[in-house]
Amino acid sequence: MTGSDPRTASSAAPLTGPAAPCWVTLMTRDLEAAQRFYGRVLGWSFRPGRLGEDFSVAFRGEIPVAGVFAVSSAYQVAVAWTPYFAVEDANVAASRVRERSGTVAVGPLTLGKGRGVLASDRDGASFGLWQRTEPSTSPPAPADHAHAWLRLRTRNAFDAAIFYGEVLDWASGRPGACDVAYEGEEVIVRCSGHALARISSGAVEAAVDPLVRPHWQVQFPVTDLAATVAAAERHGGALAEDRTGFGGTEVTLRDPDGALFAVTEVRSPA
Repeated sequence: MTGSDPRTASSAAPLTGPAAPCWVTLMTRDLEAAQRFYGRVLGWSFRPGRLGEDFSVAFRGEIPVAGVFAVSSAYQVAVAWTPYFAVEDANVAASRVRERSGTVAVGPLTLGKGRGVLASDRDGASFGLWQRTEPSTSPPAPADHAHAWLRLRTRNAFDAAIFYGEVLDWASGRPGACDVAYEGEEVIVRCSGHALARISSGAVEAAVDPLVRPHWQVQFPVTDLAATVAAAERHGGALAEDRTGFGGTEVTLRDPDGALFAVTEVRSPA
């Protein structure tokens, strides 16, 4: 069994805790099978969530790192990893998505200790919004630890940065707002001085290959990339893409239910 290593991501923003800028959730068809796969590949443990028997929370030690939600095949919801961005008001944020030609597919809905929205941007990349309405009881992630970070592959990084900036108040100058920087041909998003995500151009909306279409990719840092890939293939996953760049190698994997995620030796999304 291999595992993700938060020590390799000291410059990335924590995605857990009450003040985190983001949270990641896996939509899958078989909760038990997903738990087995990610437990064996990334070393996670799981506990029941507050949203019913079809929901669980993945833990690295005592820190929650992701949600896993089983959906019936009767619902038209894609099997995928999705980032949920923290917002002060889900209604306001959902209205901003619509006003900027994005799509709100679900919500805002009251779910547990908050209100959630499932949306997509102008190019079709899916993401979520999350408004916390009750205090968190989970311990916050250490300030220098990250269990995941994000990458948006989109048609035009500049246009996408404007869209998300206006929806999520990035680069607004408000207290706690994330900053946006244009570095090379990419956009880097930093929250509280830590890198959260990078946005890159070149995706094609009509592409058959899901890796080429606009999408948010969740990336998990690991201690042994080769061992993690081998574990994924041994337990029913598959290698989808292997690329070197940005200071290291990133491997995109497909879990047994078809959800894409990345494992990487890269130390930061910047």
